[in-house]
Amino acid sequence: MKVSRQTLWRLLAAVFVVNLVVMGLGAWYSAQQVPPIPDEVVGPDGESLATGADVRQGKVVFQQNGLMNHGSILGNGAYFGSDLTAEALDMKVEYMRDYYAREKYGTSFSDLDADAKAAVSDQVRRELDSAVGRAGTIEYSAAEMYAHEQVRERYVELYHEGELERGIPSGTVSDEAEARRLADFAMWTAWFSHADRPGSDHSYTNEWPYQPAAGNEPAGATMTWSVIAMVLLVAGAGIGVWLYKSVELPEPKTGAVDVPHPRDVALTPSQRAASRYVPIAALLFVVQVMLGGLLAHYYIERDGFFGLGELLGIDFLSILPFSMAKTLHLDLGILWIATLWLGAGLFLPPLLTGYEPKNQDRYVNGLLVALVVVVVGGMSGIWLGANGYIDGQLWWILGNEGLEYLEVGRFWQFGLLAGFLIWAGLAARGFKPLLDKEAPYGLAHMILYAGGSIALLFTAGLLYTPQTNIVTTEFWRWWVVHMWVEGAFEFFIIAVVSLTLVSMNLLSRRSAEKAVAFEALFVMGTGVIGVSHHYWWVGQPDVWLPLGSIFSTLELIPLVLILFEAMNEYRTLATSGESFPYTLPFMFIIASGVWNFVGAGVLGFFINLPLVNYYEHGTYLTVAHAHAAMFGAFGFLALGMATYILRLTVSPGQWVERRLRWAFWLWNAGLALMVLVSLLPVGFLQLEVAFTQSYAAARSLEFYNGGLVQALFWARLPGDTLLIAGTIVFAYDVVKKRFVLRETSDVPARTPVSDQVMSDDD
Repeated sequence: MKVSRQTLWRLLAAVFVVNLVVMGLGAWYSAQQVPPIPDEVVGPDGESLATGADVRQGKVVFQQNGLMNHGSILGNGAYFGSDLTAEALDMKVEYMRDYYAREKYGTSFSDLDADAKAAVSDQVRRELDSAVGRAGTIEYSAAEMYAHEQVRERYVELYHEGELERGIPSGTVSDEAEARRLADFAMWTAWFSHADRPGSDHSYTNEWPYQPAAGNEPAGATMTWSVIAMVLLVAGAGIGVWLYKSVELPEPKTGAVDVPHPRDVALTPSQRAASRYVPIAALLFVVQVMLGGLLAHYYIERDGFFGLGELLGIDFLSILPFSMAKTLHLDLGILWIATLWLGAGLFLPPLLTGYEPKNQDRYVNGLLVALVVVVVGGMSGIWLGANGYIDGQLWWILGNEGLEYLEVGRFWQFGLLAGFLIWAGLAARGFKPLLDKEAPYGLAHMILYAGGSIALLFTAGLLYTPQTNIVTTEFWRWWVVHMWVEGAFEFFIIAVVSLTLVSMNLLSRRSAEKAVAFEALFVMGTGVIGVSHHYWWVGQPDVWLPLGSIFSTLELIPLVLILFEAMNEYRTLATSGESFPYTLPFMFIIASGVWNFVGAGVLGFFINLPLVNYYEHGTYLTVAHAHAAMFGAFGFLALGMATYILRLTVSPGQWVERRLRWAFWLWNAGLALMVLVSLLPVGFLQLEVAFTQSYAAARSLEFYNGGLVQALFWARLPGDTLLIAGTIVFAYDVVKKRFVLRETSDVPARTPVSDQVMSDDD
């Protein structure tokens, strides 16, 4: 079955429009269905306990103090601390039981006999399970009011006074009143997690988190859509294989090709400038993996720093608490990958067009300087904002916005957005000869569309403020985070890999255009609407459960295609002979495809099944999925691009790749050990505890301090060590290679690649 480029382009445009309509209507409908923030919370005698302003201020406290990177809310955030929603609901049950025990029997709940405990427990369950969420005023029973007040005082102990055993330093929240507002916020999320949505028989969160004592158990739709998703898995895998075998898209040539050797490629000033992005990324990478090792250690020693704190009399936990280290670890991971992608996008145009725009090197250097300023400013702002050095409303403008993956202040976010747009302009300058001659669905246009989609989706993160309802905030945050990962990033990967294959003369431009459009069609067709699998348990309307189930399952199809492509590329590599000069960059591309299938495909599908996701939401299974997908897929691609840039910028006679090969295998071995030996086993143990006890129990300190879990945390050490070692080897090699760069030429050398690309009729 032959498919033309024009047909694929029309299908891609149609899918884009459908996605836009579905997600646009979903955004409008969801805005009407979010759990209401009450005007007032009152007791049985009409006594006011909290107001809507208190709840909103509690969200501000949550964000300002970076607590989303210590624990989580509604299952989203870091896994070191407890989930505030689950913990608040758990404490609400506990304190209500104690209230009724003392009221009826004159003693604490723990001292009651079995029959009395059962009677009190049943009363609490029926009271919480019968609550209905309505806008306006929340009317508490006397027991609920007592529980709310007790949770407030507990939060003062935890977040203001500090609790080192939980890794919470003193003064995390600056004063007692703010800690109480944080409790008001957490208790509101607990309320709408057990209160039924009006006109429905389940809560706003589909009865999540699992807490049988409050009546929170999986709804019937959770099982139904899990079964449908399993059926779609089988069908989707079959469709993916059939499409790959039946659609005629030319494969990379394996014989009689003129692969340009690095010595035949002239280095232009703009490419020399683009190569400077590599050492900057390497530095960010080193800091990121060091912080990753520290975060893993914090799970073992929560109140210290390898024993040095007590020895030296330094409070390391206050200087670099888990939340700050996690924030920097996440942001630096995104930044070093993005830095390498930006550099690759500016390095490739001269190879394909044989054209160097005037003063392009100055602009490329200028963008790098601007990138460094934004990175330093953004990271500094996070620390200053979280530590209270930025007053008033500027804390989230210049400091830390406090949302996972979107921590940097709004000003720096605009800086990053401007950087994306500048990059697009510079890439367009470099590709100008190709852009002028090809159709709108051409290869050069595709890379600009991919980069532009990253910038476009980033704007969704500007649609809320710290006072916005947390459910609305999470809706737009996932537009950025998940649509990047499952949409724009995948699109960018496909476009960059295709450009790279074309620059190696392994794939013709027109064949690459077909491949990009074909795979982008399925990536965008499944990943965009698939973002809604994050909405099942965060207070969004029920419509997202079927949509999220279906489209997150269908995301497997493009990943199957990419895996097949990686296998074919491996066969191409194996038959290329020893003279093939780009073996190592090719190995990174293959590894990226394999880890993408494992991390995003296999693990991603498993944890997104509604029934599994209900119990595992916010556990170490998600950690395993995130590390395998983010570093394994996007990180390896970025490192492959870096290796390709190094191969072409280093003087051919000085090229040595031994250290880079060591780094490659250290990374792969380290990631496999970390995921398979530590992260996944801990995640499965958490899943069992969540299923047999409650979600709060699976996220509790008691779980993490268990003997087997602690042993598995220690078992992570070999994998982490290999990852850190690989990164240090890579950074050292990058620095060494900066001293053996070739000379530049103002005019790119003509190669068979540039001649073919520019002579092909569109």
